[in-house]
Amino acid sequence: MRVLKKQAISRRSFLKGSTVTALGLTVMGPTIFGKNNAWSATFKNISADDGATLVQMARDIYPHDHLADKYYAAVISGYDKAAGKDKSLKGMIGKELKKINSASMKKYKNNYRMINREVERVDILKANTKSPLFAKVRGDLVVGLYNNKEVWPKFGYEGESASKGGYLNRGYNDIDWLDKV
Repeated sequence: MRVLKKQAISRRSFLKGSTVTALGLTVMGPTIFGKNNAWSATFKNISADDGATLVQMARDIYPHDHLADKYYAAVISGYDKAAGKDKSLKGMIGKELKKINSASMKKYKNNYRMINREVERVDILKANTKSPLFAKVRGDLVVGLYNNKEVWPKFGYEGESASKGGYLNRGYNDIDWLDKV
């Protein structure tokens, strides 16, 4: 679970930031911004709220505190493109997110994405593991997240080794972390 630090903000920087944000929203349309504003995504075929909920859902299914939200959002952006071509996908996303939000409202009096405690969001997801949306997000993230070359160094993976002569002579047996007997 991520602990967020509160930062003091001056009146001047608040006004400057809100003016830029208002101008950006006017120009860009329905856009969501990550919690740390390090990424943003514009959705054309699904609502910005549904997109943000899917990003939170993705983060809760595969939680990696050291990964930025932008890697999860990149996978979810694919759903927006696919929903433009496949109306059944768009309908399934809307229907399943309504069910998740309804269960969340009933149990925690808030929409899924707005629940602050990860444990409570995971509780909602566990009750919905049989839903087609959960299965789709979980399956697509395996490829979309872990096959992204930008995240490999964050997990300590150097990539394939065949083009570099294999693992055997490149540190495969470097086990300095194991105590010598």
